[in-house]
Amino acid sequence: MAEIVGGGRPVNDAERRVIAHLRDHAPHDWLLLHNIEIPRRGDLFEVDLIVLTGHSLVVIDVKGTRGRIEVSGQRWFPPRREAFGSPVVKLRGTARALKGLLVDKHRELERVYVDSLVVLSSPDAELVDPGGREAVNVTYLPSLVAALADPGRVRRGGTRDTKPYLPKILDALNATVRRSTAPPRFGNWEVAERLGGDSKVTEYRAFNATVPGSETVRLRVYQADPLADQEQRAAERQRIANAYQSLTRIPAHPAVVRSRDFFAIDDESRFVLVLDDVRGRALHLQLQERRTELIKGALQGMLSGLAHVHAHGVVHRALTPASVLVTEAGQAILTGFDYAKGAPRAYTVANEPRAYTVANELNNVLDAQYVAPECHDRPDLMTEASDVYAAGVIAHQLLPDAAPGLFAEMVHPDPDKRPSAAEALAALDGTPPPARDGRLRRLLRRVIP
Repeated sequence: MAEIVGGGRPVNDAERRVIAHLRDHAPHDWLLLHNIEIPRRGDLFEVDLIVLTGHSLVVIDVKGTRGRIEVSGQRWFPPRREAFGSPVVKLRGTARALKGLLVDKHRELERVYVDSLVVLSSPDAELVDPGGREAVNVTYLPSLVAALADPGRVRRGGTRDTKPYLPKILDALNATVRRSTAPPRFGNWEVAERLGGDSKVTEYRAFNATVPGSETVRLRVYQADPLADQEQRAAERQRIANAYQSLTRIPAHPAVVRSRDFFAIDDESRFVLVLDDVRGRALHLQLQERRTELIKGALQGMLSGLAHVHAHGVVHRALTPASVLVTEAGQAILTGFDYAKGAPRAYTVANEPRAYTVANELNNVLDAQYVAPECHDRPDLMTEASDVYAAGVIAHQLLPDAAPGLFAEMVHPDPDKRPSAAEALAALDGTPPPARDGRLRRLLRRVIP
């Protein structure tokens, strides 16, 4: 078991797996230092891992990229995503910078060989390097310890015994490298604030790192298991992508949150949904305030957003006071589209053994008090009418003494006797209701949204 002597916080599951693998399987006299920064002549090199073996000091970059990766020139071409610059080239430069720091501190460390390795942590990763220039500095997780233990990697003139130099190596590292304190980044978005979350998803406020001072966005970062089997991964990707796919069907509206982007990090251990940064409080926090005009305005906004969503073929299915945010100006904005219905499948997998739908998850996530009676046993049958039922329950909780007739209609046991969201909004506003569809057409719309 190797000894971890310090470092910063790993930023993804791929790094955690590699660190844990070395900790558990490397020789006991190896030393590990992870997630650090190396300053050199005005530049700052971020390093995932440094390993001090018996014969060399090795700088490691962890890549969780999946599948067949083809090398062409100084670019890597992975499947299903854009090409990126070779991490081998960058890492070799980092190794040279580290060697320079060691020698600047102690001249005799010139004999210590500083190696570099890119570790592909995904079990299905495969590097295809026709020229062979990159592969010499690339290894896979199962063969990592063997690669690090190979003294044949030490170039001519370098020592194959680092033990006599150990105190000065540690002194030089302690004097030069530092623990990484950089805020997390997801793609081009740099985290400014953690807003909360749970074991499945974490929310952040972030800004565009290329344009400091730009407007902020809200990131929903979903956990995923990159080591799951094909069927599980397909189901997980579909569940996570559902909110983005649903929101892309809905044109911009002031009462509906807007999506900006959706992407996976290298090893698909996380997926990131980029949304407008809605600065507001959840509607359920208004329950304690009982400010009638503010609450009525929020209900109008909720119904306006719901009518817009329904008009474009999307059913929310998980509407609660927590999924409606209210800004300081009193504007209500619908959020929480993770389990919405109406989106086409985001991913398909050849020969997939069974179809997956996010409706499979509804029994585990719904708040029963907002579920229409016809959907208690079959939440997969939720329609626009069941969204209206949830909105009626919310309205009763917020304004128990106002518009009792309307709210009673919204929670009618018979879904065909509930008003549409647009009709409920008109009644709450005191404006003429929109033209009603024929009964048969309304029924078909609910059965076949």
